[in-house]
Amino acid sequence: MRSWVEVSLGTIRANFRAVQNVVGTSVDVMPVVKADAYRHGAVEVSRALEAEGARWLAVSNVEEGVALREAGIHSRILVMADFLPLERPALAEYHLTPVIHSLADIAASEVPFHLKVDTGMSRLGASESPEVIAHAVASSGKLLEGLMTHFASSGNYESQQTEDQIARFENVLAALKSAGHRPRYVHSSSTIPVAYRRTAAWGNLVRPGHAIYGYVSPARGNAPQASLHVRPALTWKATVLAVKTVETGAQIGYGGIHRAGRPMRIAVLAAGYADGIPHRLGNRGSVIAKGKLAPMVGAVSMDLTTIDISDCPDLLSGDAVTLLGSEGGVSIDAQQIARIAGTISYSVLCGISARVKRVYVQ
Repeated sequence: MRSWVEVSLGTIRANFRAVQNVVGTSVDVMPVVKADAYRHGAVEVSRALEAEGARWLAVSNVEEGVALREAGIHSRILVMADFLPLERPALAEYHLTPVIHSLADIAASEVPFHLKVDTGMSRLGASESPEVIAHAVASSGKLLEGLMTHFASSGNYESQQTEDQIARFENVLAALKSAGHRPRYVHSSSTIPVAYRRTAAWGNLVRPGHAIYGYVSPARGNAPQASLHVRPALTWKATVLAVKTVETGAQIGYGGIHRAGRPMRIAVLAAGYADGIPHRLGNRGSVIAKGKLAPMVGAVSMDLTTIDISDCPDLLSGDAVTLLGSEGGVSIDAQQIARIAGTISYSVLCGISARVKRVYVQ
């Protein structure tokens, strides 16, 4: 294989249990498996989570939900981001639960739904006053099964925004209860509020995404110690296509952006930015070769990346190097890659191309 990822389903399941242990038995855990489970493979990941006891899974759109149903997934599936009018019949046909973001859409719903309220992120969600929201639900006669919101900056303890959003959300919930509606599910929290125990935001359902795949982003400000400890589930590898020696002064890669300051032994890897290696890692990133860090030299190409293996004399054509993961006591994770590339770890994981083969291990 040119390039592949190894996904540990056992680690996925252990991370799910870690979240359960933090929130306790009174809170359900709804793993987020949108975007092909952050490129870990939604079907296989969902099967593992369902076997571990996940009663809910969250996706972004109807198409993702339908794919899981057709793969035999039976857990409840929440469609969080969007469904188009032509997709409404599929919600009932495939037993999907939609999130409704507009009061005008409540009347059109033919299945139980979760209502999302915009409490300050200014993205999707109903933004009317609590009284207007409660009146719209009460007058619709439709089945409101859940109430939810989403935080904009829950990891920033230098900001009051999350507390403000919690207060607005509680006001909507109180208005609904006054109107005689008590949603069965109340949820606001993704990974960060769980990890740092913002218990006021948990409700009775939490929506971890990043944590399921082994990551908790660092918080800003005077944050408590993280209570959630998880491990990355994905290792990314690439094959060495060629090994060669270049002389002092040789220019490497497009634009000749690396000039060898000494004779160098280099290796050409069968992976590039079309596979998901961030282009900005050129001359900045590293891989793990034979248990040692080997720097990238020159620009990352579409299909190829060049590394300096002067300190890895036993690396040969046909060997594999680790792009993301651990080897010989050395580790590179998505957060490290993100810092070097000037992006976020979510983008690093979701950027791994579909042409990179997935291999599942227990």
